[in-house]
Amino acid sequence: MNFFRGVMGGQAAGPQPSGAETIQKLCDRVASSTLLEDRRDAVRALKSLSKKYRMEVGTQAMDHLINILQTDRSDSEIIGYALDTLYNIICSDEEEEQDENTQKQVDDLGAQFTDHFIQDPEHLTLLLTLLEEFDFHVRWPGVKLLTALLKNQGPQVQGVILVSPMGVSRLMDLLADSREVIRNDGLLLLQQLTKSNAAIQKIVAFENAFERLLDIITEEGSSDGGIVVEDCLLLLLNLLKNNSSNQNFFKEGSYIQRMKPWFEVGDDNSGWSAQKVTNLHLMLQLVRVMVSPVNSPGATASCQKSMYQCGLLQQLCTILMATGVPADILTETINTVSEVIRGSQVNQDYFASVNAPSNPPRPAIVVLLMSMVNERQPFVLRCAVLYCFQCFLYKNQKGQGEIVATLLPSTIDANSISAGQLLCGGLFSADSLSNWCAAVALAHALQDNLTQKEQLLRVQLATSLGKPPVSLLQQCTNILSQVGRCSRDGSKVQTRVGLLMLLCTWISNCPIAVTHFLHNQENVPFLTAQISENLGEDERLVQGLCALLLGICIYYNDNSLENYTKEKLKQLIEKRIGKENFVEKLGFITKHELYSRAAQKPQPIFPSPEEMLFDHEFTKLVKELEGMITKAVHKSSEEEKKEEEVKKTLEQHDNIVTQYKELIREQDAQIQELKEQLSSMTSQNEQMQATMTQQLSQIQQHKDQYNILKLKLGKENQNQGEGSQVNGMQTEELTQLREDVEELRKQNALLQTQLDDKDALINKLVSKYEIRPLESEASQTAEGSAGRSDSAQLLEVSKASIPNDGSMDGAKMAELESRLTTQLTEMGRLKAEAKSSTESRAELEQQLASSTSTVAILQTEKAKLQTAVQESKKEQDDLLILLSDQDQKIFSLKQRLKDLGESVEDEDEDDLDAKDQMDDDEEEEDDDEEED
Repeated sequence: MNFFRGVMGGQAAGPQPSGAETIQKLCDRVASSTLLEDRRDAVRALKSLSKKYRMEVGTQAMDHLINILQTDRSDSEIIGYALDTLYNIICSDEEEEQDENTQKQVDDLGAQFTDHFIQDPEHLTLLLTLLEEFDFHVRWPGVKLLTALLKNQGPQVQGVILVSPMGVSRLMDLLADSREVIRNDGLLLLQQLTKSNAAIQKIVAFENAFERLLDIITEEGSSDGGIVVEDCLLLLLNLLKNNSSNQNFFKEGSYIQRMKPWFEVGDDNSGWSAQKVTNLHLMLQLVRVMVSPVNSPGATASCQKSMYQCGLLQQLCTILMATGVPADILTETINTVSEVIRGSQVNQDYFASVNAPSNPPRPAIVVLLMSMVNERQPFVLRCAVLYCFQCFLYKNQKGQGEIVATLLPSTIDANSISAGQLLCGGLFSADSLSNWCAAVALAHALQDNLTQKEQLLRVQLATSLGKPPVSLLQQCTNILSQVGRCSRDGSKVQTRVGLLMLLCTWISNCPIAVTHFLHNQENVPFLTAQISENLGEDERLVQGLCALLLGICIYYNDNSLENYTKEKLKQLIEKRIGKENFVEKLGFITKHELYSRAAQKPQPIFPSPEEMLFDHEFTKLVKELEGMITKAVHKSSEEEKKEEEVKKTLEQHDNIVTQYKELIREQDAQIQELKEQLSSMTSQNEQMQATMTQQLSQIQQHKDQYNILKLKLGKENQNQGEGSQVNGMQTEELTQLREDVEELRKQNALLQTQLDDKDALINKLVSKYEIRPLESEASQTAEGSAGRSDSAQLLEVSKASIPNDGSMDGAKMAELESRLTTQLTEMGRLKAEAKSSTESRAELEQQLASSTSTVAILQTEKAKLQTAVQESKKEQDDLLILLSDQDQKIFSLKQRLKDLGESVEDEDEDDLDAKDQMDDDEEEEDDDEEED
């Protein structure tokens, strides 16, 4: 232990060893000591020397320290010392200022030690394993060491972590650590880990990183939070920037809605801290990442829709119109709103309806344009307003029409300031930057909108008292020529470039505007004079733009002006300028160094106002027109005629090709439809086959049941005898039976008539011999004479009714009694016959009803069987037709295979046999049905 006392500062006699010697002895002690305490003390001593003797400790002790990590994992204290020592070797935390050379040497030394550490991937795997230890003295230095390794050699370390099992998941667990120091350093580690590695970014995102980071931001106070919020936002930017998968996951997870509370600002916005400004700036950048123009249009449109629906756009517009907001936050908010509304009609319409809290209220667009044309406003703010105006008009023909309408005479309101008035004021002001911004803004109001280009030709400007108004187009050319004559020294280049870009955008693809431009006799001579002169470097861009403007006048010329037809303008160029010189001057535009910078991004970002020359949309127009104008200038009139003929021919061919394409599409659709029909018919065929088989079996069952019924009915008829064979009766038998019943009815009616006659005769005789009415007395007598016959009762009543006086003699009386007795006997007989006839008729009617119901049931059953047979026949015919078509297709396909040289087995004979068998079966079924 005396040795360690000397190393750690104890007094010892003799010369002091050098740092390298001490480190060597400590390394030997670490390597050879068997006691854990000795090794621990040696590693602690190396840690204390590692900052001062960084190179010596790194070169001599690194391998021993790695060995300690592998062998002494059970002792957290020595592991912590070893990790701290490695961190000091790889990363220098010295805060004193160093010159560039010294700093470069330090960085190179850290990179060399990092390379040595990661030569064996197992070292990184070991470090990831140590991060699972919950001990603070192991986990915290492990996090710092891995962060330093990622800073020095990020791609290599990322590759090892990516292939390590559960490597990224272990690091994500750091965000859930309850100790804020480890959690915060874990954020720094994940920032380094996710830099420029899309695969790791996706893994981190799907490890629920968004949820955890947003929770931390909320816990820390959102925009009012500290450095931890900044670290979380930086990590979110790493995960989302240029990563469409993570952006979609962020949107689908409804995390955009959780961003809205970040931008809730109060009425008092004074005294913002620097950290709050930084946090809010990063939050705005995060919104811009989701709707950046470099993203896919579909993803951008979806995010823009979500931001409008959740109220995020409205919140941003509130910040935009709030007072007391710092200038850099206001600028970034304008840029953010610009990209949220760019190309989204709904968002653009909402932005057009936003009013500033002024008295009277003014549209937000007007307030922003006032800042843009105000030369006292900061340059970056004016650029942001221009970008916002461009995004508002991007693919927004409705907004373009509203802006142009504010310049038309019928809509001008003298009591209020409109957007058109501000643009005209900026276009003709003395400030070159205002000229350029107003010209570009007005050009965007005309971009790809032929209607507004023609409408803008109606705008008239009053230049001075007593002079007639001039058109806006004429005033632009007048100012262009005046500035060109007064600034030969290269000044006012920005103004001339802005006006030329406006004119080129205005008259391109608009023959009417070209005619208006050429109608001024001074315009063409001015352009040719500008192009033909040999001026300095600063004037080359103006010459190129003049050549572009003149070329547009040639290409979109409809030859309506006799003095400035296409051919005459080309002759003028050849005489005054020269075709080669003209094309060379035209090429000055794309060769300019600022052209390529402006063509990269839609947002106008310029280091200084002097470099603000090109607009992004204008670079697209130049790229489109340069080649066409060059060809148009070099072509002769004959070539143009030929080209027109070729164009017409090509148009005809294109029409023919289009027709054929449509025909092919239709045929493809028909083929697809036929394939679907074939598939459907095949399945239907299979179903019909199964149905037919089932129906055939059902028909057979019905036939069997029918035969059984016939047998049963036959037996019943035999048992009942000849008179009761009703079940097998035919129609003739039923008719005969009905006739018999009718004859019996007639006989009954005849007997009833005879009976009525006899009753009448009896009544006559009674009345002749003054016999009292029989009804009452006969009824009284009948009550007392139950059990006797009707005739005897009537005879007695008659006797009692005849008066017993001497007027009638005995002979007549006897005769009358005998006749009465005879009549009564006959009447009894007739009544008996009538009763017998009635009973017989009732019995026959009952038999007729029974037979009729039986016949009706059999006829119904027969009709059902006949219907089923007819349907089966029809389905069988359909199946035969389908099978015939199928056979024909199979035959044609076999024939094609034979033509192609393929061997095909002939199955025709089998098919014919099967077909004959089916025909025979059908004939047998038909015969059975006819017999039935």
